[in-house]
Amino acid sequence: MKYIDEFRDGEVAQKIAAVIRTEADPARSYHFMEFCGGHTHAISRYGVADLLPDNVRMIHGPGCPVCVLPIGRVDQAIRLALEADVTLCTYGDCLRVPASNGLSLMKAKAKGGDIRMVYSSADAVTLAQKHPDKQVVFFAIGFETTTPPTAVAIKQAAALGLKNFSVLCCHVLTPSAISSILESPEVRQWGTVPLDGFIGPAHVSTIIGSRPYEFFAEEYRKPVVIAGFEPLDVMQAIRMLIRQVNEGRAEVENEFSRAVDREGNKKAQQLVAEVFEMRKAFEWRGLNVLPYSALRIRGTFAEFDAEKRFSLAYASVPDHKACECGAILRGVKRPQDCKIFGTVCTPENPVGSCMVSSEGACAAHYTYGRYKDVA
Repeated sequence: MKYIDEFRDGEVAQKIAAVIRTEADPARSYHFMEFCGGHTHAISRYGVADLLPDNVRMIHGPGCPVCVLPIGRVDQAIRLALEADVTLCTYGDCLRVPASNGLSLMKAKAKGGDIRMVYSSADAVTLAQKHPDKQVVFFAIGFETTTPPTAVAIKQAAALGLKNFSVLCCHVLTPSAISSILESPEVRQWGTVPLDGFIGPAHVSTIIGSRPYEFFAEEYRKPVVIAGFEPLDVMQAIRMLIRQVNEGRAEVENEFSRAVDREGNKKAQQLVAEVFEMRKAFEWRGLNVLPYSALRIRGTFAEFDAEKRFSLAYASVPDHKACECGAILRGVKRPQDCKIFGTVCTPENPVGSCMVSSEGACAAHYTYGRYKDVA
């Protein structure tokens, strides 16, 4: 297949669904986590779950970069804009994430903060070039997909000798999140999440390849199938996972072979390794503090580290008591299990980050009518 509409063919979807119903053993239950928020939205948008038998359940994972960003990190960005008088640049999804004291970056902008939405890290570098008298900070978030462009921006700023550009780095790592879930399937305050396998992320895997997932298949005996974001990609991945479970296999398979290989993008990997290093610890929303799960800027590029330039301290802030975003990110609960979902918490008035992002599970369920699902 060569065109997008071919991956959205309803007749083909029905045929794959029929095969899935045939191959799924009615005597057992299957629980598969789609790690990436892009898959969550594809499942909700195209009604993939409606085509699956009752004993095949999809579980939302923490693969939404805005959703896993803890409140304390957003607070840091707001302090920079309101107290350090910087021009803060970031991606659009970050602007409406709820922070402390009823604020968000959007509300901080309304209070006078110079906060701007950009489409790429390069836009922030260009802005710093145009306004040499103004400190420009790029609020960098995301998994391995968005990390290489941030590295490029830092290297460009170094080559240009920019003294007014820096990065507030909040880049996180996919394998660490998967490890956390597999090592701690029981979450004291929420319950247990059963897992039989993973649908591996698409865009992240174009960078890191399929090799990093081999550890999970071997060590935890959980199959992983890397899949594209189209509905037929997801359905084929589910079929492949069911087949592995039925055959007692736990391997890494690549449904998204048109874009992903085992080694990934080595040039991007080398670029990231040159500019960034592991943080010893980093707090995630829903996953708590995870060791070696995020990146910071290496000493060689320390002059572009906003945390150092502006002496930014980090303080952990608990989530809203009524919000179940943490449990949803862990896969323990579904959006419709949250008491404020679709009532108090909506895309127009988000209480938690899962309702904000274009990759958030709550936003997906609300936008595509899944709030009507019966828990």
